[in-house]
Amino acid sequence: MNDPQTVLTSLESAPALLFSVLAEIPESLRKQRPEPDKWSAHEHFCHLAAFEPVFLRRLELMLKEDNPSIEPYSPSPEEEEGSLLEMGLEEALERFATARAELVDRLRALPPGAWDRTAEHPDVVRYTVFLMARHAVFHTLHHGYKIEETLFRKDWWQDLPRLVEEVVPGALAGLQPGEVNGLGPFKVPGLAARWVRIYLPRGYDPATSHFAVYLFDGQNVFGDEGSFSGGWYAHEAAESLVRARRPVPVVIGIEHGGGGRNLELSPFAFDERPGEIETLLAWVTGSLMPALNAELNLIEGPLGAVIGGSSMGGLAALYSHFAHPEAFGGALVMSPSFWVADEAIFAEVAARPIPPVSRVYLDGGAREDRGRLIPTIERMVEHLRGRGYESDRLMWRPDARGAHNEASWRRRLPKALRFMYR
Repeated sequence: MNDPQTVLTSLESAPALLFSVLAEIPESLRKQRPEPDKWSAHEHFCHLAAFEPVFLRRLELMLKEDNPSIEPYSPSPEEEEGSLLEMGLEEALERFATARAELVDRLRALPPGAWDRTAEHPDVVRYTVFLMARHAVFHTLHHGYKIEETLFRKDWWQDLPRLVEEVVPGALAGLQPGEVNGLGPFKVPGLAARWVRIYLPRGYDPATSHFAVYLFDGQNVFGDEGSFSGGWYAHEAAESLVRARRPVPVVIGIEHGGGGRNLELSPFAFDERPGEIETLLAWVTGSLMPALNAELNLIEGPLGAVIGGSSMGGLAALYSHFAHPEAFGGALVMSPSFWVADEAIFAEVAARPIPPVSRVYLDGGAREDRGRLIPTIERMVEHLRGRGYESDRLMWRPDARGAHNEASWRRRLPKALRFMYR
């Protein structure tokens, strides 16, 4: 690894590799330390997120000054004692990916001579921009190896379910009504393995058929542990339907695949790579839904199933409804990323027939995308209205206070569900 291009390629590819490994580790193991004084997978990754901006600061200093002094970096005593366990993993994922992309972009723009600029480092004989960038690669790989070690500890996995191909008959016996239950981890052909989170209503009766709402980004749709902005509390929103004398659906959160999230939720090319939503939907509609329908006595689609999500998940939800009307009779679309592939979703929806069973909820916040999101969604609303959608089948909810975060989606979810189950 002695040329800048090889280093750049390694730096750029590392996040996707790390995210895919991390996604395979069950949440119950991510914070487990192998020894009292050795970091868990969670801590290793959060350390990477905390350290990554240091490389960019060093680079800028070396470009600005001739042979500046570099301060060495060591984990703080608080980090050694466990403070990284308090950092949200979702926040760390975002921080690391953003900082790494900035570093790669800055390095890629350097003229050849800049790679040889030097600095004084107390622990290194000769410290150059090139060696610093290569150090970033090896630093990532070192901690990536430590993260992956979690997957190889047989003693940690003995009491956990193995990766399974499908919902095992009899799984219902292990699910508790009124609680968010984990099921899996599942192998998803062509994508990263993942867990599915299922909330059975408090009044769940296996002898009675039930509606179901499927939500993308299952890490975020229940409690706060999966997101730095908090969860959606979808289970509480579902239970609130009791007061409105409406059916309480089974809520099924499908976890995303870590670093591959944007691709697997996109119907279109994303960052010059083909979207993989159909790969994900092939598993959801072909394996997961039929098994859960049978196991949980769910009403089959399209009448019994709604698909939903926010951001990329919102884009995926609207696409899924129109592309698979036989499976999903409604789409719950929050703050959708309609910008992907130059707003290709507009032509996609226009080219498809209106689903025979169709109810669409759309919302967006005035504080999103510098105020440009609401006008974009309004274009989709007008398109659907022009094709015959009236208020009984279409709800558009612009949110003057809305931002692009879980807090806004959590606040809007109860009303969205009331519309779906009116």
